[in-house]
Amino acid sequence: MIKKLFILLFLMLITAYLVVAVTAFNGKPTEETCTGMELVITDSIDHGFITKKEVLRTLNSKKLSPIGKKMAEINTRLLEEELGQHPLIGNVECFRTAGNRIGIKVTQRLPIMRIMAANGENYYIDDKAHAMPIPNSAANVVIATGNIDKAFATKELYEFGMFIQNHPLWKAQIQQINVTPTKELELIPHVGDHVIFLGKPGNYEEKFERLKTFYIKGLNEVGWNKYSRISLEFSNQIICTKKEK
Repeated sequence: MIKKLFILLFLMLITAYLVVAVTAFNGKPTEETCTGMELVITDSIDHGFITKKEVLRTLNSKKLSPIGKKMAEINTRLLEEELGQHPLIGNVECFRTAGNRIGIKVTQRLPIMRIMAANGENYYIDDKAHAMPIPNSAANVVIATGNIDKAFATKELYEFGMFIQNHPLWKAQIQQINVTPTKELELIPHVGDHVIFLGKPGNYEEKFERLKTFYIKGLNEVGWNKYSRISLEFSNQIICTKKEK
């Protein structure tokens, strides 16, 4: 009987302790102030478009720095929304951490192509098909020149840019895209002194599979500088133009 009473008393004490601990941990920090921030730019090794200094400058300019403010008054959703408006930021996560600190995780926008249009426009297209401004540090992406407007850039060129991003061989080989007045695509490769003519945008898998076969079985035999132009415009054939002597 006495043993059961001891067990019951012990269980009651444990329950009371847990209730107090949970209440203390989950209670609203009405008076505690934010002691600092833990700021992480997740892809800073691959890209240097935005720095921690720039994130802090943005927060200070909007008077949103959480440091010194009461934890209960800090709106993490507002921080996410305001930082998310930065033209070089793709995604933001803000959250409370231990020690009355605010954690901020920033992901930069990912450019896939640089547009240098004949009309003077100069910008990147990102992996969400949106135009983004040129940051201070350059991105190693293919350059598109020629007769390009925003609609063509964010649709046809975006689709081609994503194709290149998903195919490492062509990402390494294609240096420049030129858009003709009739909205056809000419490519300048890194290797070989020739122009690759795609014709109208689209059907990239089939066209580049033909080009890959021609590179292996054709140019490796006759030399990479024999032709000035390689046309993939028409299905099931490759039309080559020899260089003039």
